[in-house]
Amino acid sequence: MVTIPRLVIAAPSSGSGKTTVATGLMAAFAGRGLAVSGHKVGPDYIDPGYHTLATGRPGRNLDAYMCGPELIAPLFAHGARGCDLAVVEGVMGLYDGASGLGELASTAHVAKLLRAPVVLVVDASSQSRSVAALVHGFASWDPEVRIGGVILNKVGSDRHEALLREALEESGVPVLGALRRAGQLAVPSRHLGLVPVAERRGDAVDAVAAMAGQVLAGCDLEGLLALARSAPPVTGEVWDAVGAVGAPTGLDGASAGVRIAVASGAAFTFSYAEHSELLTAAGAEVVPFDPLRDESLPEGTRGLVIGGGFPEVYGPELSANEPLREAVAELAASGAPLAAECAGLLYLARSLDGLPMCGVLNAEGRMSQRLTLGYRDAVALSDSVLAAAGTRMRGHEFHRTVLEPGAGDEPAWGMHRPERRVEGFVRRGVHASYLHTHWAAVPGTARRFVEKCAG
Repeated sequence: MVTIPRLVIAAPSSGSGKTTVATGLMAAFAGRGLAVSGHKVGPDYIDPGYHTLATGRPGRNLDAYMCGPELIAPLFAHGARGCDLAVVEGVMGLYDGASGLGELASTAHVAKLLRAPVVLVVDASSQSRSVAALVHGFASWDPEVRIGGVILNKVGSDRHEALLREALEESGVPVLGALRRAGQLAVPSRHLGLVPVAERRGDAVDAVAAMAGQVLAGCDLEGLLALARSAPPVTGEVWDAVGAVGAPTGLDGASAGVRIAVASGAAFTFSYAEHSELLTAAGAEVVPFDPLRDESLPEGTRGLVIGGGFPEVYGPELSANEPLREAVAELAASGAPLAAECAGLLYLARSLDGLPMCGVLNAEGRMSQRLTLGYRDAVALSDSVLAAAGTRMRGHEFHRTVLEPGAGDEPAWGMHRPERRVEGFVRRGVHASYLHTHWAAVPGTARRFVEKCAG
């Protein structure tokens, strides 16, 4: 049973200030000595990095589309185990879910699954009395969603704040904070959102501290904590990586201690904490390495995982590290398992924007003007180190690059949503694809990969 005090930070739309408020609350409460757990609704990789800085604990994602509604409470309980407070940052507008599937994977859906009170962050910059109608509409739309308070963002003056508070007195939803427009932070962003923490560590620390300062100056922390503590218990077991993976099949413990290298550093920042936990639970020794700095793979590497990130930003540096590119190519040529997603896929290609990459795949990558974004339903078309043919998985695409494939590789996935197409590459031990997946949904993925590394 989950009894951890919790809040969901939501908004009427993107750009209202959810990240500032959620991250600032995490840092402010952590600064008071509370153990705080940070969570993000949806597949976003970047915001959890800021949550990690704010709390000192791994930021966790809660994605009801990729993992299924039944895993939301268990994964939440796993991430927040032992904490005094959990803060969940929403995605898009409160009621915006997976396209064409109603509330599925929306912030409201996750709040209902967690029985968590919602704090609505409202951009009040261009309104006064109308704010009451907006809040009333959001609070009454779904009676199962409990909006327990409002934080007013981008407030212009004392007079403006007074008008907003007066209007909201009739709504029955208390005002738990007001952040001034003049104090808004400018957090660097680019083509795929905020710049990840790993790329601006010192500045990111300062940004989180500034978010905490805004929240401390403008929010009722005692009122917010009381609201969090009013959340009723949620039934369900705590997710556990060892229990999810299960016992190895047919190897009699041969996978124990097998070394798997995981790409990290500024160029490869997209990963879910549960992936390494599942690999470890399956018996692997997970060793991070940085393709921007390390000229060789960790000694004894038997398998390689390269997640998402920004290889297009670091293309010259990745290309210049020729010793590591050769080491990756040699590992792939040996038949060792390699799992690559998005940025990892581009790194394994022959080139990216004309710069030589690892040459593992017969494909050329380049930047595109078109953003590819959205949830996907997929089925494995080929047996691979990650999945047997016919395995169904849900995933997410998020990139501004395209690949021009050559011949010689089998397709990884057959996409069934939103359109039918094939995607990705399978070659010997290599599985490379644009599709981001969450292995907690299909934990056999991690076990299969570790066993292939050991075999």
